[in-house]
Amino acid sequence: MRVSERVLDRLEREQALDPVAGRAAAFWSTALRSPRLRDLLSGRALGHPLHPAAVIVPAGTLLSATLLDVTGGAGLRPAARRLIGLGLLSAGPAAAAGWSDWLDTDGAERRIGLVHAAANIVGIGSYAVSWWQRHRGASGLATSLAGATALGVGGWLGGHLAYALGVGVDTTAFQRGPADWTDVLATGEVTTALRQVGVDGVPVLLTRADGRIVAINDRCTHRGAPLSDGERDGDCVECPWHGSRFELTSGQVVRGPATRPQPVYEVRERDGRVELRRSEVRALRANPVGPPLTSLRA
Repeated sequence: MRVSERVLDRLEREQALDPVAGRAAAFWSTALRSPRLRDLLSGRALGHPLHPAAVIVPAGTLLSATLLDVTGGAGLRPAARRLIGLGLLSAGPAAAAGWSDWLDTDGAERRIGLVHAAANIVGIGSYAVSWWQRHRGASGLATSLAGATALGVGGWLGGHLAYALGVGVDTTAFQRGPADWTDVLATGEVTTALRQVGVDGVPVLLTRADGRIVAINDRCTHRGAPLSDGERDGDCVECPWHGSRFELTSGQVVRGPATRPQPVYEVRERDGRVELRRSEVRALRANPVGPPLTSLRA
């Protein structure tokens, strides 16, 4: 196992981080208690998490300042200082979006996320000291290099969170439904209650809305909660874990923190039976992932 993998594995299993994570979670749960604020910080309007996009400005400006320091000499230090100032100002919203995402994690994801945040705090703090040193007439080069190093570590951990642990990724991204009409159950068994059925190993939520039978993926796109365990509010379903709301007829996100809509299935009634299918054009989702998990069938 590579050194980097050993480090990550140890961090994922380091339970000593849990008390600190608990205190941080208590603070941010209070600071970000507004559902509207959480909805904004989640990036629902973008269709994907806000945090990865928001970090572009602080990371780009701060690292550019260090590059000017290293390659441009004393003549470019005023420009570098202005870049650091912009980076520090834009770091706050990016961090708030990151903490909002982090609140909906647990276990290894929460531990890695905490260290990711700590590295970024060290990086931002170092750049703040560098800005103050420059304000006092010093070069600030050493502290900006320290900040760049810390931000690099934070970026590495952020990549692990997204690409290895799947934080922020649509949890249904690799689930495929049947392309052909598939029988699932009798028409009379579908009421306005939320019901989960298994279709080729994929959990699907069945219910009635607007006088017809509708079907969406039962696994919440945000963190994978079973929506069939949630609460129905009119023609919407509320996720039981983090409160995201989805339209039952279209799968669209009505309220975050979810950013991706639920996959929707075509439904038809035939000879007293309900049949489902879903056409798929996305190559990764259409790839087979093994034999059907028949244990999920109704």
